[in-house]
Amino acid sequence: MQNILVFCLLLLSVSLATSQSVIDPLTFLRCIVRQGSNPPDQTSEVTYIPTNSSFTTVLRRRIPNLRFDKPTTPKPLAVVTVKNWSQIGTALACSRELSVQVRIRSGGHDFEGLSYTSTVPFFVIDMFSFRSIDVNLTEGTAWVDSGATIGELYYRIAEKTNVFGFPAGLAPTLGVGGHFSGGGYGTMMRKYGLSVDNVVGSGIIDSNGNIYTDRVSMGEDLFWAVRGGGAASFGIVLGYRVRLVPVPERVTVFSVGKTVGEGALDLIMKWQSFAPSTDRNMFVKLKLTMVNGTKPGEKTVLASFVGMYLGGSSKTLNVMNRDFPELKLKKTDCTEMRWIDSVLFWAGYPIGTPTSVLLDTTVTNKLFMKRKSDYVKQPISRTGLDLILKKLVEVEKVEMNWNPYGGRMGEITSSRTPFPHRAGNLFNIEYLIDWSEAGDAVEKDYLSRAREMHGFMTPYVSSNPREAYLNYRDLDIGSGGNSTTYEGGKVYGAKYFKDNFERLVNIKSIYDEINFWRNEQSIPVRK
Repeated sequence: MQNILVFCLLLLSVSLATSQSVIDPLTFLRCIVRQGSNPPDQTSEVTYIPTNSSFTTVLRRRIPNLRFDKPTTPKPLAVVTVKNWSQIGTALACSRELSVQVRIRSGGHDFEGLSYTSTVPFFVIDMFSFRSIDVNLTEGTAWVDSGATIGELYYRIAEKTNVFGFPAGLAPTLGVGGHFSGGGYGTMMRKYGLSVDNVVGSGIIDSNGNIYTDRVSMGEDLFWAVRGGGAASFGIVLGYRVRLVPVPERVTVFSVGKTVGEGALDLIMKWQSFAPSTDRNMFVKLKLTMVNGTKPGEKTVLASFVGMYLGGSSKTLNVMNRDFPELKLKKTDCTEMRWIDSVLFWAGYPIGTPTSVLLDTTVTNKLFMKRKSDYVKQPISRTGLDLILKKLVEVEKVEMNWNPYGGRMGEITSSRTPFPHRAGNLFNIEYLIDWSEAGDAVEKDYLSRAREMHGFMTPYVSSNPREAYLNYRDLDIGSGGNSTTYEGGKVYGAKYFKDNFERLVNIKSIYDEINFWRNEQSIPVRK
């Protein structure tokens, strides 16, 4: 009886609240109760507002970046942990009625926190419960909901077969919804391309709650846009149907590190020509990290060559001795394992860790983080490399990952998906800086170091535009605020998407002409 009374009071007060334009958590909850009442869909039961004792836990469970988990970080009016399509429709109805922005969170790995923060009133639709994965070996495909992690996808594939896998990222807790919609690359991209190059179907909900359950109902333009163009600009992606790729029963991994004093400079010079052109079954990432030198107080750079070959150790050594003999890779450096175990290796787990760890979606070891990116189209000279290594020591604390392209990446046209960084790129650079100390002054210092290193690299990377990778989200390259214009959007859009930006704008203008789906780096409409 008490619940019925509360329900009635909520319904009676909602019209007054909305007429006075009061946008607060209780107003939002009232709307959810009313919109979800006919027929009843229990959306209110999965809506958490700040006065709910579970609100903070639900909000924080997928916030890996402590930069956006501070007391001063703007909090949503609510987190709606939707469990079915109807509940998504109810939440969107309240977004329209109250003019409240919606943010969509899958894994929460947006490096600028755009999936769970905003500077205007907003709420979060959390796709955490949309985690179904259906592997069909007969068709060689899998359907994966957007709230699942890539670790869960890897595990479910390996649960059924040792000879199929999927090309995606290295961090197992990455959410499928965000990772795929930005492109998605990993250790098999030189063999099979990006995640989106192996997506064959999808489903999406538009701002009016209309559900498009497959590629045919979506239409080819919208299907194209959500494969690398940032799906959050177009709707809520329900999931993706992916094509599985063959993997051998055994793969080989290795990691060899050399400091500058041990000849790293010459090895990096050779890596630039070797890594993008070698056998496409081979992927060798270069990681540059500042470390202590041999003398007290001395600092130097460690170059780590971390690789995987889709095959046994004998073939691995044959390829490396033929194409990169300077590294002097030995059999003792190599470890053979199943492809699924290599996923754990790349994620930093000790060899022998049970694969069931991939089912743990908890983000541990949370840190303050900043990422930036670049693309390199011409080999960097020896003089240039020497200066870069010295700058890393000077700046300190910034790490760099150089990820080789070539192979399949160079065969796919730049317009096939919104992700344009294809032929002509030798490698991608990821700038990483992480820290654990809290404080505005500390954060300002670390961010300035990342920006300084990025600025120093200007002569060595792409230009006009200086290209960037969407999944290494970086508001430094441009931001449209909460009302992105075409002119403002083009600043960052050309860097992420190059010529594909114009097609994305055209599609956005057709399918979301009111610019309902927007954030600081969304695709704008053409006006």
